[in-house]
Amino acid sequence: MTEHPTSFERPQGADPSDPRGALLRSPAHTPGTAALDTPPFDENTGGEQGADKGKDPEHSQPVSAEPDAHRPRPAPEGIPAQPGGDVPQERRRGQGLPPGQPTPMRRDGDRLRFVGAATRRIARGIDLDEIVMGLCRATVPTFSDAILVYLRDPLPVGDERPTGPLVLRLRRTDRIPEEQDSEAGFIIPAPLPEPSEISELSSAIAELCEVRQGGALAEVLRGVRPVFADAPAARAALPELLGEESQLIVPGGQRAILAPLRGRRRVIGATVFIRRADRFPFEPDDLLVAAQLATHSALGIDKAVLYGREAYIADELQRTMLPDHLPRPTGVRLASRYLPAAETARVGGDWYDAIPLPGSRVALVVGDVMGHSMTSAAIMGQLRTTAQTLAGLDLPPQEVLHHLDEQAQRLGQDRMATCLYAVYDPVSHRITVANAGHPPPVLLHLGGRAEVLKVPPNAPIGVGGVDFEAVELDAPAGGTLLLYTDGLVESRLRDVWTGIEALREKLAATAQLTGPDHPPPLEALCDEVLDMLGPGDRDDDIALLAARFDGIAPSDVAYWFLEPEDAAPGRARRLARRALARWGLEELSDSVELLVSEVVTNAVRYASRPVTLRLLRTDVLRCEVGDDVPQLPRLRQARATDEGGRGLYLVNKLARRWGATRLSTGKVVWFELNRG
Repeated sequence: MTEHPTSFERPQGADPSDPRGALLRSPAHTPGTAALDTPPFDENTGGEQGADKGKDPEHSQPVSAEPDAHRPRPAPEGIPAQPGGDVPQERRRGQGLPPGQPTPMRRDGDRLRFVGAATRRIARGIDLDEIVMGLCRATVPTFSDAILVYLRDPLPVGDERPTGPLVLRLRRTDRIPEEQDSEAGFIIPAPLPEPSEISELSSAIAELCEVRQGGALAEVLRGVRPVFADAPAARAALPELLGEESQLIVPGGQRAILAPLRGRRRVIGATVFIRRADRFPFEPDDLLVAAQLATHSALGIDKAVLYGREAYIADELQRTMLPDHLPRPTGVRLASRYLPAAETARVGGDWYDAIPLPGSRVALVVGDVMGHSMTSAAIMGQLRTTAQTLAGLDLPPQEVLHHLDEQAQRLGQDRMATCLYAVYDPVSHRITVANAGHPPPVLLHLGGRAEVLKVPPNAPIGVGGVDFEAVELDAPAGGTLLLYTDGLVESRLRDVWTGIEALREKLAATAQLTGPDHPPPLEALCDEVLDMLGPGDRDDDIALLAARFDGIAPSDVAYWFLEPEDAAPGRARRLARRALARWGLEELSDSVELLVSEVVTNAVRYASRPVTLRLLRTDVLRCEVGDDVPQLPRLRQARATDEGGRGLYLVNKLARRWGATRLSTGKVVWFELNRG
């Protein structure tokens, strides 16, 4: 969207319908008064300051009167000097020109002020679009009536060597608006000639241009310096840039400048500055202005591309550190959300995870590494990997936090993080929670009551020498546990405990919408929780993990201890057959008896303590056999002469899924079968 140019008061005696555009104009000289200087350049808007009354004095400068209207001035370049070195009085005062014509930019002072303000405006941009827009709005309408900006496609990044031909893509065009509200003080310019309407630049020229090696455009780009459009080199290069079938007619008489955009290592594009035929042509000094604009824009684009690549890498790093999808453990449903602090700071140290454990349990983890940088994301990834490894060893929650604390200290000084680690057992309907300086979880009961769990806070990870403490709590069926990072409840506008209370009230209010007998849908609940954030509440990353406890009913669980003796496999087959008959799953008896016999036989062969056998009936039938031997079984292909070694081969062929997990007291081998 093009900014409206600054308007000026109409000089006395001027025709109200005079098409003066939106550019600088000098009032007509009145006898007996001093000629006025060009209004000073506005560094904030990229345009020139008008003489409108009522403007803020801090942002506008008074028009200074010339101390001596008859003092001779040096003639601008391109304007022939009169005898004695004087500039024609009518040219210097704005007289002798067609009514409403703008005066050209004055000498070095005006150009320096314009270049300084324009480059500052360009430098304010962070990303590619902001920089290109800054270039367009700084130059139109103060320096040119229209601008075309072409950039290399694709843009090379850093030391990357581009492959393939050099292709320029039209990135942006800008122009003086065709119509402006005259009641608001703006002026309606005269219509442009039909063939060269710069109001439709994008449709009048080609979007892509492939630069031919050895062609005129390649020579101009190689020369780096801006050239006038009527120069021999540019006269052949412009049709190649705009397209052979372009409907845009570039005005002659030095009213267009072709300026290559060169970054730190190579040409990355080109820009064309255009003035209408009723405007004063560019002067030789304007080539220096165009060169400065092109240089600052090209360097800014280079930096923006590098910043964009770094942001992309950081975003991908953050994304790969978080789980792609959550598991579907038995007896619990999960949902999660992650929000970065802002688009300009996408990388943080917040993470969440859900890790299936032996015995149909699941570990729920949420943590927050201090800081917002790629370093924080990298540390987060290391701590998350460590937590997954420790969870695979089936260590108690407090032991997991203790080892995470040691790992954070090994990573370096001041590597601190908060973490909450919970283990949910759907059979016993209990949850064990250990906390390391993290906000406490909130439990939403089935009836709609929201409760902040009383969990020992302990010290953050990385402090060292901390004796972490765990607490075991009830996890009723139908309840929802919400784990989150402090970005959800803490901001500049409120402290953490005020935010936790607001979260508790939000959960209770959401549960009332579905009634006391039906918990709110898990995904919708996460969205409702995030809706509690106000416009000023996004100071930090947010990681959110919600767990709905369905549990496993006692009637769906069968559990036995088997002595490690030769008769154990036969007894295991009989117990499994009875349980399947009680559940109405007799069609699975043959497969279950065969697989249970093979797994139990392998367990009692090496076990020195009683072997555990457990059957779970959920959406699948799950069998778990545990012993006190830490060595995990290995699937291998038995030879024709071997008497054994085919047990796991049968399990692998007949079971829906199977696996083995090492415990602190031994191991568990499990398999699952479809119920039909």
